[in-house]
Amino acid sequence: MTQSADQAQYPAFPMTRTCPFSPPEEYAKLRAGEPVSRATLKVNGKPAWLITTYEHVKQVLGDSRVSSNLKLPGYPHQFHIPEEMLASVRLMLLSMDPPDHTAQRRMLIPEFTARRIRAMRPRIQELVDARIDAMLAAGGPVDLVTALALPVPSLVICELLGVPYEDHARFEEWSAMMMNHDAGPEEYGAAVQALDTYLDSLVTSKENAPGDDLISRFIEKNRTEQVADHTDVVTMARLMLVGGHETTANMIALGVLALLEHPEQLDAVRSDPELLPKAVEELLRFFSISDSGAARVALEDIEVGDVTIRAGEGILPLNNSADHDESVFPDPDTLDIHREEARSHLAFGYGIHQCIGANLARLELEIVYGTLFRRIPGLRLAAPLDELRFKDDAMVYGVYELPVAW
Repeated sequence: MTQSADQAQYPAFPMTRTCPFSPPEEYAKLRAGEPVSRATLKVNGKPAWLITTYEHVKQVLGDSRVSSNLKLPGYPHQFHIPEEMLASVRLMLLSMDPPDHTAQRRMLIPEFTARRIRAMRPRIQELVDARIDAMLAAGGPVDLVTALALPVPSLVICELLGVPYEDHARFEEWSAMMMNHDAGPEEYGAAVQALDTYLDSLVTSKENAPGDDLISRFIEKNRTEQVADHTDVVTMARLMLVGGHETTANMIALGVLALLEHPEQLDAVRSDPELLPKAVEELLRFFSISDSGAARVALEDIEVGDVTIRAGEGILPLNNSADHDESVFPDPDTLDIHREEARSHLAFGYGIHQCIGANLARLELEIVYGTLFRRIPGLRLAAPLDELRFKDDAMVYGVYELPVAW
């Protein structure tokens, strides 16, 4: 079955949340009535397929007949990307298909093994404790985003990559612009160019004088394996830098907010710290903040449910909708840190592009949540929930400020 109606009648995407703790209401209606449906992208008026059920999202993300290549015609762009920039853009790992994707990912996997991530725990704990020390010394109220949620993952990813943390304000500003659906073509292009110029200089310095960091080790491996050139390394560094702090920072703030607003769940974590890993998985499922980040384009005709998606058509598998699919997660709009099936969530994606840093993010979240509520047991929200500003305009969902006191 195909749909040929004028695209003007399609609902606009992205859709707006009416509750900060729930997906847009349209998602549940689509799952029930039209799980594979057409929408019109607000950014450019072009059509794309929305995939809303857990089963179908996994199917699409695991299908080799769809591509992540954002340069292909029909790819459902969600930003104002200038045409001349798109023509010259170098694909990031997230936008590569095999075999290029396979070769680069294979070189990065050793940096994110379970053993290497476990070895980072003491240092991450030090960073978290230092930020909480500063919060306690300053006294409340404070903005948890600027005091803790953003600095911790920024510090972690800077140390991992070998990026000077004193430059964090600049790359965080560029990153925020790149994540903003409403950024104009000039603003988006300028942010990418500024970050790439910065990273180009950094990569060049590491090519000449390698250090003990991920970028340097990638460069040294590449001298033998020859899977990337200088520009590829810059692009990889951009993906790691932006992805490594943006998503985790938003999850820290949202997770703290959700637990403060669900005191019975917070009490359960406090009384049994062994629940922390489960709580992290449930919070990841609950928010699924990179909702439409896994955009695809069909390379050939594929059947999804009872719909034929034609070659060249754009596809948006919606992780947030999949993770609220009632057939997989009973009572999905309820936060339940005891939920056994929570780890089956798709917040980190699925298939060959599943987030390579997922276990690092899990570790950071576990340490932050556990340490914060242990060291500041009287933590409370210092502003009404309905006055908080949420990132409905961004590719990665979050909250702009989170005032807290104790």
